[in-house]
Amino acid sequence: MKVLVVDDQDVNRMLPSAILRKLGVDVEEASCGQEALDKMRQNPDIRHVLLDVSMPDMSGTEVCQTLRKERDGEGLHIVAYTAHAFPGEKVQIMEAGFSELLIKPITRDALIRALGID
Repeated sequence: MKVLVVDDQDVNRMLPSAILRKLGVDVEEASCGQEALDKMRQNPDIRHVLLDVSMPDMSGTEVCQTLRKERDGEGLHIVAYTAHAFPGEKVQIMEAGFSELLIKPITRDALIRALGID
């Protein structure tokens, strides 16, 4: 399994990346939306993405929607990763094309469950 972890804050990429690597998952990281799109284009074998919703250059929602258009039907599992999600926002996030929603701070079990790791 290969996972792309996307967050504009280094510290917010460190924890999920460390957890995943400890589980034997191949992890790629991106610090912005454009870098995430570039990495996904360069690595068609990535099927799982942990994607921060709020980023300065391009929102996670924009990245998610772009990936869904570009890789339609490829079975992408895109998990929204955010520190804040009010009930109405949760609905909007899921309607944007995300597979799951994970609220920061995360736990190991929540990350495993959200990404569907066995």
